[in-house]
Amino acid sequence: MARERTSRPVPAPDANGPRLVLLLVVLGLTLLGFVMIYSASSISAITEEGNQVSYLTDQLVFAVIGVVAAFVLWKVIPYHIWAGPAVWVIWGIAVVLLLLTALLGLTALGAQRWLLLGPISLQPSEFVKIALILMAARLFSDLRAGMVDMQTFIVQVIVLVIAPTGFLFITQSDLGTTAIIAVGVLAVMWLGEVPLRTMLITIAALVAFAAIAVFGSSYRGDRFLYLNPWNDGQGGQGAGYQIIHSYYAFAEGGIFGSGLGNSREKYLYLPESETDFIFAIIGEELGLIGALVVIAAFLVLLWAGLRIARAASDDFGAMIAGALTIMLVFQAFLNIGCAIGVFPTTGKPLPFISSGGSSLIASFMMVGIIMAVSEDSGKDVFERRREDLRVVRRAD
Repeated sequence: MARERTSRPVPAPDANGPRLVLLLVVLGLTLLGFVMIYSASSISAITEEGNQVSYLTDQLVFAVIGVVAAFVLWKVIPYHIWAGPAVWVIWGIAVVLLLLTALLGLTALGAQRWLLLGPISLQPSEFVKIALILMAARLFSDLRAGMVDMQTFIVQVIVLVIAPTGFLFITQSDLGTTAIIAVGVLAVMWLGEVPLRTMLITIAALVAFAAIAVFGSSYRGDRFLYLNPWNDGQGGQGAGYQIIHSYYAFAEGGIFGSGLGNSREKYLYLPESETDFIFAIIGEELGLIGALVVIAAFLVLLWAGLRIARAASDDFGAMIAGALTIMLVFQAFLNIGCAIGVFPTTGKPLPFISSGGSSLIASFMMVGIIMAVSEDSGKDVFERRREDLRVVRRAD
C-alpha cells in the first residue's frame, strides 16, 4: 500500500493574496522587460538586421509561449504529478538535452551552452535546473514519507541531482547555473526541514567547491578583475571593458535617469546591453529610482512565493514552490550583482526582463508550477483527494 506524502498538520495561511501579488509582479517585470529590450536593443537590431524592433518581436513571441506553458502547468497539470513517475520523464529529457548539448551544442561567447533544434536555438540549462529541483524535492519528499532509507536516499541524490549538475558544470563551464541549482537544492533542504548541522556541512562543501572552481581555472579567476577593471592590462580596453561601461551607465543615470530611450551606452558601447547587462541600461535611463523599483519587485516576488510555499497543502508543494521562487530571485540578484560590480560576470540573464527565449520561457514555467501549488492550497481535503486520483503513486 502506498504511503501518503506528508500533509500540513495545521491549517495553512491563505494564498490568494500572495498569488495575486505574484502575478502582478511578474506582469510588471515582463512589461518593463519589453520596454527596456526595445530601448536597449534598438541600435544593435538596426546594425545587425536593419529592423529596430526585431529583438522586441522575438521577445513577444517567447512571452506568448511562456505564458501558455505557465497556464498549462498551473491549470491543467496538478503539481502532485511531479511527486510520481512523471518526474522521471522530465529528468530523462533534461539529461538527454545535456548530453546533446555536450555532443552537438553551439559555441558562443566562449561556451558551448546552446542547442540548435531546427530554426530554434535553445539553452537547455535553463530547463534542466527546473527538472533537477523537481527531482530533489521528490527525493526529499520520499525520505520524509519514509519511502526510502537514508543510504538509498544519499545514492539517489548523488546520481540524480549532483551528477547531472556536475556534468553541466564540466561540459558547459557554467558556474552561474551551477550556483543557481545549488541554491535551489539548499532551498529544498531548508523547506524540507533538514537538520541545521547537515545544512551547514552542505554549505561548507559548496563553498569549497566554488573556491576550487574559481581559483582552479584561469578563465574564471581572470574575472576577478571586476574588482579593478581598469587594471586589465589594456587600460580598461580588454577584459574590464564591459564592467567599466556598466559603471558609466549607472553614473550617467544618476538618481532620476537620463530618460527612457536616452541611453548612451546602448550605442554599441556596452556589450550585451539587452541581455546580461540590461540592468545597467535600466540604471542609466530610469536612474537609481528605477533600479531600486526593480530590486523591490524581486523582493516582493520572494515574499509572495514564500507565502505560497507556506500555504502549500503538503511538504512537497512547499519545497517546489519555495525552491523555485528562491532560485528565480537568486538569479535576479546574481545578474544585478554582476552589473553593479559586486560579483564577477556570470552571463546569467535578469528573469522576465533580459532578452532571451529560453530564460523567459523557463521563468514562466517556474511561475506556473508555483501557481499550481497556490491553486491547490485553496482546496478542501476532498478536492485534493480527487486530484490525487490523477497522480500515479508508487507502491511499497
